[in-house]
Amino acid sequence: MKFSRKFLWPLVPFYYLGSLTIKKLYDWGIYKSQSYDFPIICVGNLSVGGTGKSPFVSYLIELLQKDKQLATLSRGYKRSTKDFQLATANSTALEIGDEPLQFKVTHPKTIVAVDANRKNGINQLLTHKPAPEIIILDDAFQHRKVQAGFQILLTAYYNRYTNDCMLPAGDLREPISAAARATIIIVTKCPLDLSNSVQQKIKKQLRPLAHQKVYFTGITYAEDIYGTHTKIKLTHFLQDSFCLVTGIAEPAPLVSHLKNLDAKFTHLNFPDHHVFSQKELDKISTHKRVLTTQKDFMRLQHVTALKNKLFYLPISIQFLNTEEDFKQQVFDFISD
Repeated sequence: MKFSRKFLWPLVPFYYLGSLTIKKLYDWGIYKSQSYDFPIICVGNLSVGGTGKSPFVSYLIELLQKDKQLATLSRGYKRSTKDFQLATANSTALEIGDEPLQFKVTHPKTIVAVDANRKNGINQLLTHKPAPEIIILDDAFQHRKVQAGFQILLTAYYNRYTNDCMLPAGDLREPISAAARATIIIVTKCPLDLSNSVQQKIKKQLRPLAHQKVYFTGITYAEDIYGTHTKIKLTHFLQDSFCLVTGIAEPAPLVSHLKNLDAKFTHLNFPDHHVFSQKELDKISTHKRVLTTQKDFMRLQHVTALKNKLFYLPISIQFLNTEEDFKQQVFDFISD
């Protein structure tokens, strides 16, 4: 439970009952889930954010794009458009959302689309030429109208769902029992030196079912930072002070990483997927150099006043162990 929301605890049973009712309606077949005859991989979580879905979707794209035509389908959170939208080279974060734009910019050969109605989005994607051979559903664990064949459930090391409770006092969108739908569970944002004994303790806490495997991953930061047309060494950039701008769910790991490198910076922290006001942009623009996340860069890159002084630091996923086992599970699924 979030201490600051402790007074909301009396409302939790209502959220729990509503979520449980929907779950049972699907389990009993009153509500129908649509299944498909080609591979659909869902990446999601039980909480409202901060588990690292975007870097994990990027990891899956890198893993699968060599041999297959991929598509990603996201909701497109806080976009100005409605219904189905297909990302193009000219799309903006306002039109399709920051994370889908990041997927398209980083992986231009991947078909990237957004639609809050996942069934409609899949049907639209199947009319694309060429049609996708695999679809990755971003943040769709709760969207049971679509039955993904492979469900990847993410939970952050420092905020595991077993230590949380449902909204509004906690961050869970569903009861912990919903984890039973997952094919695999991945503990994200782990310390890279997390011992095997601690991993085993966490596995016991998660209580995976017989068919579920648990994996552990951490975040690694790139040695270079990027602007619109520039790449420079992070160590070189850190020689002078700068402004760090974050609009993500959990900026603490990035802040800690920069502090460990003895960086001197001012931190402007905004809510996840924040839509910057002109006043906020004016404040950011007063700084001579600005570092941000790749997701935030998607929303800030077109600000004229930030031209030539805005950079982002890429991150990537690193498995602590058994990465080959994970890859084999995915390859076995898509080859069935």
